[in-house]
Amino acid sequence: MLSVTNWREAPERLRTRANLNIRKAVGLTQDPPPRCDDPATAYFPVAGVARLVHGDLSSMMVGGLGSIFLQMLHPHAMAGVAQHSRYQHDPLGRLLQTANFIGATTYGSAPAAYASIERVLSVHQSVRGIADDGVPYYANDPHLLAWVHAAETSMFLSGYQRYGKHRLSRSDADAYVAEMANLASDLGVKDAPSTYAQLRAALQAFRPELRLCDEGVIARDFVIDGFLERPLQKLAYRLLIMSSLDLLEPWALEMLDVPRRRAVQRTLIHGVTRALCVVLRTFVPPTEPATIK
Repeated sequence: MLSVTNWREAPERLRTRANLNIRKAVGLTQDPPPRCDDPATAYFPVAGVARLVHGDLSSMMVGGLGSIFLQMLHPHAMAGVAQHSRYQHDPLGRLLQTANFIGATTYGSAPAAYASIERVLSVHQSVRGIADDGVPYYANDPHLLAWVHAAETSMFLSGYQRYGKHRLSRSDADAYVAEMANLASDLGVKDAPSTYAQLRAALQAFRPELRLCDEGVIARDFVIDGFLERPLQKLAYRLLIMSSLDLLEPWALEMLDVPRRRAVQRTLIHGVTRALCVVLRTFVPPTEPATIK
């Protein structure tokens, strides 16, 4: 017979187990890096918008998937992924690498963040080759890094604006882009956008370079089909895929050869996804920014 104490502790044990299962399902199998809340030594502002956006796992999953779809539209970025990664064999491992980098830079100290940035740049040194158009590519090319940065920043922000816990103002959006611009500069991006308007303009400027190459078709289908096995996970993943595609502009959906859903369908998807995000936050609470005293 369970004691009163056990009954009281049961909900917390359930939340802990669900937290671990959810994080494991999306590749977060390691403890997050140490968090630095000292304004003098933290890499990102401790009360900044980036910590608010990146700390909400539910909306980050939507925005992260949207970023993957957007990035695959650049044939040189897609060539680097296709020719130098094992994303089809170890998709969760790739997600873990990305999550670790975001965590280290967003919540870590400046030394920890710079070390993580140097590791990424070091790995990128060997990511080079020839794309399907016969043009050489190099992962540390500032122009290519600018595309990846713009795609990630726009989709992370869009995911939070639509499904995040708190409402962001236009000044919040500008602040987020400005915070991310510092990271982009340290990665080698030149003249990274520092306002929301500049970010939108940067994405538009890349459009003449974008198309869905053959490797992009393979990646698109792989991401859409999914790699999770349990029925409930598959259902949640399918919903996140629909929500992430809905973040994209019509021109991006057209390039991806993905039909845009009708307004009624989009409204239904938004409502169900918001409900899913609320449930996920019950088990994986968002990381709130530290309050500067």
